Amino acid sequence: MSKRIIPVIILIAGVLGFLFLKMTRPEPAQVTAVERSWRVQVLVVEPKTHTPVLPLYGEVVAPGKVSVVAAMAGRIAERPVAEGQRVERGELLVALDRQDVEPLLAQAQAQVSDLEAQIRSEQVRYQNDLASLKSEKAILSNARRQRDRAQALVERKLASRENLEAATDAAARAELTLNVRQRAVDEHPARLQSLKARLTQAQASLASTRRDAERARVVAPFQGVVTDVQVAEGDQITRNQPLLSIYNTNSLELRARVPDRYREELVAALAAGDRLVAYGEQGQVRFRLERFAGTSDPAGTEVILTPTVGAEGLRPGALLPVSLERPVREQTVAIPFSALYGADSVYLMTDDQRLKRIKVNRIGEAQSHNGERRLLISAEQLTPGTQLITTHLPNAVTGLKVEVADAAGGVSR
Repeated sequence: MSKRIIPVIILIAGVLGFLFLKMTRPEPAQVTAVERSWRVQVLVVEPKTHTPVLPLYGEVVAPGKVSVVAAMAGRIAERPVAEGQRVERGELLVALDRQDVEPLLAQAQAQVSDLEAQIRSEQVRYQNDLASLKSEKAILSNARRQRDRAQALVERKLASRENLEAATDAAARAELTLNVRQRAVDEHPARLQSLKARLTQAQASLASTRRDAERARVVAPFQGVVTDVQVAEGDQITRNQPLLSIYNTNSLELRARVPDRYREELVAALAAGDRLVAYGEQGQVRFRLERFAGTSDPAGTEVILTPTVGAEGLRPGALLPVSLERPVREQTVAIPFSALYGADSVYLMTDDQRLKRIKVNRIGEAQSHNGERRLLISAEQLTPGTQLITTHLPNAVTGLKVEVADAAGGVSR
């Protein structure tokens, strides 16, 4: 066999092998396009009556706080209370030394006694002036008769002019004495009025001193907690110097700012007599909405809430997050926040397991029985039995095919 035929044979054998393999190859499976579906969790819609809540952040204040200041200067004799101590009504808070108080009382009482004595003396003087006035009138009348008689004798040249001048001087002196006495009698009402006015002033000063003396021993006006203690036993203090403060534990309030869009709703509920409550994060502290503050600003209006449960642990100045219950709303659905798309849209699942986007009304927040916060919505399309998508899909769009994941992690078709 020629060497030129061998390559030809090999080439023919290769071609025949290729044809054989091509004829005996298996047929490929037929490929069909399948639409992808997304697994989601759904919520079966059951419209109910819910109570929306409004998250607030408030400050505890003590409007019944009393600041105790020194009624008079002196030395602190007693201060049996300490900062943060709870006291009962009538319990001693602070007291001044009686040795600093009693001299002031004695001085004020002495001024009153002195003026009372002066008034009695003026009454005696007035009665004496009245009696003396009668006598001096008689003396003046007699002196005038003596003068007239001396005048007549001088005219008849039976007496000297010296006798006439002496009688005239006696009559003048008697008239002057009578005028002085008459003026003393006439001035009696003015003197008496002045003494009485000074007595009233002294009595007022005595009453003020007695009041300050009583306030020199300060007792708790109510059950409360002592704060702002600024003095200790033995300190020398001045008048009106701050000593300490006490606030009433039964008059604590929580003040929180409410946006204006909720004000009309809450005011109407209060006017209707609804009882609106608020509670802390753990529910240990509860409040009742009492009223709105008298002023407002662009950020909103303050509401005033009074504690009903758990007030023992509150302290003025504390910042406390609470949830205020708003008036109940009917035909609403509570959904997880993951079900919301944008500001006001959710997706429903149609009968052919596709998404359908609808717009809803956001009512507010609600709290479930396990304490989870949910979004409260309403819409005409949210009818009983409708399936609402709770899984947040980044590529959600109307018409997207989905499949419901069952509780065991499988797919319910």
